[in-house]
Amino acid sequence: MEFGFDAADEEFRAQARAWLGEHLTGVFAGAVGRGGPGSEHEGTEERRAWERELGRGGWIGLGWGSGAYGNRQATLTQQVVWAEEYARARAPGRHGHIGENLLAPTLLAYGSQEQRDEFLPPIARGEALWCQGYSEPGAGSDLAGLRTVAVRDGDAYRITGQKIWTSLAHEADWCFVLARTEAGSRGHRGISFLLVPMDQPGRIEVRPIRQLTGTSEFNEVFFDGAVARASHVVGGAGDGWRVAMGLLGFERGVSTLVQQIGFAEELGGVVREAVDSGAVDDPVLRDRLVRQWAELRVMRWNALRTLGSSGSSGSSGSSGSVGRAGGSGGDAGAPSVAKLLWGGWHQRLGELAMEVRGAAAAVGPGDWSESAPYELDALQRLFLFTRADTIYGGSDEIQRNIIAERVLGLPREAKAR
Repeated sequence: MEFGFDAADEEFRAQARAWLGEHLTGVFAGAVGRGGPGSEHEGTEERRAWERELGRGGWIGLGWGSGAYGNRQATLTQQVVWAEEYARARAPGRHGHIGENLLAPTLLAYGSQEQRDEFLPPIARGEALWCQGYSEPGAGSDLAGLRTVAVRDGDAYRITGQKIWTSLAHEADWCFVLARTEAGSRGHRGISFLLVPMDQPGRIEVRPIRQLTGTSEFNEVFFDGAVARASHVVGGAGDGWRVAMGLLGFERGVSTLVQQIGFAEELGGVVREAVDSGAVDDPVLRDRLVRQWAELRVMRWNALRTLGSSGSSGSSGSSGSVGRAGGSGGDAGAPSVAKLLWGGWHQRLGELAMEVRGAAAAVGPGDWSESAPYELDALQRLFLFTRADTIYGGSDEIQRNIIAERVLGLPREAKAR
């Protein structure tokens, strides 16, 4: 496979670099480099405003195809160019990635024209933030075990149940929710994909979950008769599993490369720490640093190979769980292979970040106080956050099952009785 940039791509790169350089100033200068893994709480208001700035520039929805929703049109290679320039500029962590990279491609593939016309323009303008209502207590990676129900009531559905590990639910305007709409249904059947407004006091309660980093990106969400319009069911009632699995398929797209460029920035920070501390003189640690660099290059070429072979313009960024993906053969296994690669790599990087610092890694940068018992720096947050990398987004065990069953054709795992 050959993957290169032509003159048009480089012209697009110059435009992207110039726009970012011009706009990451003034009120947005303080948001540069903020909002990454473990620091999603930083600069919330500035980053919401930044979403609207991106929308005004037409930079949201580059992979949607048509520019009918206020988005620029970009080829696959130009989407990669934008991802590279965005990461290299250390632009703020995206607030709107779930709406742009997960919901929007799903509506383009499975939604009605009315749904696209209603929901895509606000996403493209950076005005509507979304969260993903998939995982539940007892139904995380085994998503088909979900128990949230939605009962038809005239022109609406009333939703009752609980979701968990819902990224950014405390800030989101909307949530796409998987719920059972057919009484007595089990497994993959009878599930619908509903678009639910979050501003329903007394019907939706969001409880932040405090993490090891001290922040609360994830949440529990309780639905007590929450209302969703019947016209906001995507793909038809009872066909939500097909839609949900289609959404998860978009996780192998262009923003996988955004993630990897961010990984490269983090690796650079660990290397600088190793040089400053003298840990780089240890041949074992030096070998591990080189191995991390080489593995990151392998992940990049694997992502480019997958994009080049599938023509995918979808994206990743979901923090929800992954069930057993549909499809067959290598196509079904591509997202699982990618998840196994980056989850383990990122976790090892977090461990390496602590090892190059030695005993000093256990000490925070600030003074202890009762109101703020500890403060973390970037490398400490990296280590703590990456403890979850092999669990969220679909655990390693589930990814290996998908590859074994869907790609290699091995017998299905026996179910516990």
